[in-house]
Amino acid sequence: MKYSLGIDAGGTYTDAVILRDSDGEIVDTMKARTTYPDLLIGIQNALDGLDQSYLENVSLVSVSTTLATNTILEGTGYPVALIMIGEADIPADTSIKYSIHIEGGHTPAGNEKYPLDIEAAESFIKKVRDKVSAFAVSSYFSIRNPEHELRVKELITNLTGLPVVCGHELSQSLGAYERGVTAYLNAQLLPISTRFMDTVESEIRRRGIDAKMMMLKCDGSIVGIKEALKHPIESIFTGPAASLVGASYLAKRKNCIVVDVGGTSTDVAMIIDGFPEITDEGAIVGGWHTKVEAIRMETSALGGDSHVWTKNEKLYIGPKRVIPLCVAATQYPEIRYKLSKNQHIMRAQLGENIQPAKLFMKTNHEPIELTEKEEELLARIDESPRTINEIYWEKRSFPSPMTMTSLIQKRLVQAIGFTPTDALHVLGIYNEWDTEASILGATLIGNFCFRDAYQISSYVKEEFTKNIVLNVLSYVFEDIPASEIRKALDNNYYGQFKVNVPVVLLGGPVSAYVNDIGKYMDAEIILPKYSKVGNAVGALAGRGLKRIEILIRPNYNKVAAHNLKTDSVSAFYPGGKEIFSSYDEAIEFSKEIGTKLIMEYMKDAELDEGEISIDIKRKDLTFPDSNALIETRLILTGIADLRNRNDDIKKPNTP
Repeated sequence: MKYSLGIDAGGTYTDAVILRDSDGEIVDTMKARTTYPDLLIGIQNALDGLDQSYLENVSLVSVSTTLATNTILEGTGYPVALIMIGEADIPADTSIKYSIHIEGGHTPAGNEKYPLDIEAAESFIKKVRDKVSAFAVSSYFSIRNPEHELRVKELITNLTGLPVVCGHELSQSLGAYERGVTAYLNAQLLPISTRFMDTVESEIRRRGIDAKMMMLKCDGSIVGIKEALKHPIESIFTGPAASLVGASYLAKRKNCIVVDVGGTSTDVAMIIDGFPEITDEGAIVGGWHTKVEAIRMETSALGGDSHVWTKNEKLYIGPKRVIPLCVAATQYPEIRYKLSKNQHIMRAQLGENIQPAKLFMKTNHEPIELTEKEEELLARIDESPRTINEIYWEKRSFPSPMTMTSLIQKRLVQAIGFTPTDALHVLGIYNEWDTEASILGATLIGNFCFRDAYQISSYVKEEFTKNIVLNVLSYVFEDIPASEIRKALDNNYYGQFKVNVPVVLLGGPVSAYVNDIGKYMDAEIILPKYSKVGNAVGALAGRGLKRIEILIRPNYNKVAAHNLKTDSVSAFYPGGKEIFSSYDEAIEFSKEIGTKLIMEYMKDAELDEGEISIDIKRKDLTFPDSNALIETRLILTGIADLRNRNDDIKKPNTP
């Protein structure tokens, strides 16, 4: 009997699930703590907790991960240089350290607008090649003609041998700068994603498992690992995508809203007819507007591991993530003693990093390009947890909050602190880890805002609940400002919001919030069995999906009312352009090339073993005062079903 293995490496937990191929039933699950900076340990712990007899018969492994998302959110990607070509300027306030704008680019018809300034490109490449790990290139209207991007790519390859990502390779949407950002982020993620998947694959092979390796994309589809590693940017938001697909599978609902409460964030999205709702805009992550096709999502940087801290007698939750005290104390029992000593911190010194219940420890990442201040502070931090007071006594000075934040962003220091997960331990709702450490932490924080440990934890739990509800309602009532919804939640009105589709909850201790959510909104709330490993289920339940859009435009030589003459017809498809004498020829060619591109993708993505269906939709745009065509867009959607595990979920003609 054959089985499939799903692995989800999240910001807090690494989950594993085994499905039986014959009927899609879940036969085993395991949840382990994600380990930083070495993710392999968490993956090994998850796999070790499974029944090994099932693993011996696994024929497919599919992985989802929040690694790409968290890397962008935390600003810990590798250094990359961006080259923009043509009329798309780089904003003056960009945080991209190495970038240049050079002459070149094309017209909407795909003709060269300005000659490419190849000398300027060469000078820049030589200047920064020893400072970056990859290059990104985006040219004006490269979606109509990628020639200038490809010439610069060839030059970079010859001069440096470093990876190069072009904007036209990732998106066919307008917006040269946004395509450039997408390529830039993709280049940042290449070494990180490659190292992660090499880690997973080598561990699978080490265990003697001979299985096909797949990965979940942010639109909820799955793809072969080799294809996935070409475009790691498409793995951003795979956490929510896995949640959606997994929740639909577990709850047996083809339409539902899904709330995924993770360690780093709370994400809300919707699945319609078994497929995630896709946004018309590119995915936005960490303030970057990309051209990555992704699910429509409401998200907040508030999760189970969000840092709870105090200043001016007020409590704040997040947005930074820390290791919960209860979790850290299980590995470092001395934390309880350190917390019991009651650190000496003045109220005026309090800030996000200067906290009575916060500790810091070194990671084993190699330091790169440290400032003098960073080197000095890093030398005062040990490989075991240290309190602010202990760091202070090294030099009799408090650490600079900005320098500490920089070390954390560079993954050289890991912070430990009080979190919503600790609050649940204090309240006795969740007791998986060290409750005593949580109580000590809450007490210390309470000393600075005149509340006891129970009051602190109750407040955190209530705020966390409101945040979940606010995310759901902001998603459903997208035209109502979130501030107005929050105002309604904070006041005792004689009424509440109603949600007309089921709300499915996923995540570790999410069961702690089920009853409280019902106080703020009227909805069918579902907590499915195996909800704690829903993302790992989603990694397996996805299907192969590829969308191709082709633009067909007549080339008019005279435009006047009811007097339009066509010289030729152009068809623009991913990676090329063809000119035809008639519209019908252009349409037929576009269908053929679109189908060919989909089938090539399915083969490269190792999805051609399943049943593949291709749906073609045509959208015509005409002049207002006549039936003459302005343009035609052909949208081809290919779906590959590797298995049909959930027959009650309708398969749509077009997702």
